[in-house]
Amino acid sequence: MNRQEAEILSEYGPFPGVDNVHGLTYDGRNVWFASGDKINALDPESGKILRSIDVPAHAGTAFDGRHLFQISEDRIQKIDWETGDVLATIPTPSGGASGLAWAEGTLWVGQYRDRKIHQVDPETGAVLRTIESNRFVTGVTWVHDQLWHGTWEGDESELRRIDPQTGMVLERIHMPAGAGISGLESDGGDLFFCGGGNSGKVRAVRRPSKATGSTQR
Repeated sequence: MNRQEAEILSEYGPFPGVDNVHGLTYDGRNVWFASGDKINALDPESGKILRSIDVPAHAGTAFDGRHLFQISEDRIQKIDWETGDVLATIPTPSGGASGLAWAEGTLWVGQYRDRKIHQVDPETGAVLRTIESNRFVTGVTWVHDQLWHGTWEGDESELRRIDPQTGMVLERIHMPAGAGISGLESDGGDLFFCGGGNSGKVRAVRRPSKATGSTQR
């Protein structure tokens, strides 16, 4: 298993009025991050927040190309990203939820203390399959055919690539002390965007160049 130290390329924030960064996602241009009572669109070029949507947002965030999805306690809300309207709601898997990602037409839901990642039907909330992890799961993301998740236990935080069938850890990227990962998203290329929890920051971390995939999710 390959283990290396994280290369942090950029840090954004802390931002006025933002005490915590929870889940985040990427729409192809902006990074959206959850900050408790709203989700915010961050321009990674300027580092400025361009707009916000008022919605309960204490955990994972995802984007399907047309809609935002936001975990709000025991439910996942589907949101019109232009108007901010909540269009639909599905339940989270039992046991709560932390991370959220979109891939292959489905949602992928991380469960923190249960150490699991569920593939979920976005229309009904039904769990289609479950992947076990051996660490707490914070953020979740797919990049090409690779499944990555963040973990944060005590002062230790890592990005982990796992086998999507077995949950076996294939690669680890160790974050510096104090740089915890509360949310995770790929830009589809060489960057991971990581939520920094109570630091109020978003960090851009380089994805290892050897970690390439073949099938775009």
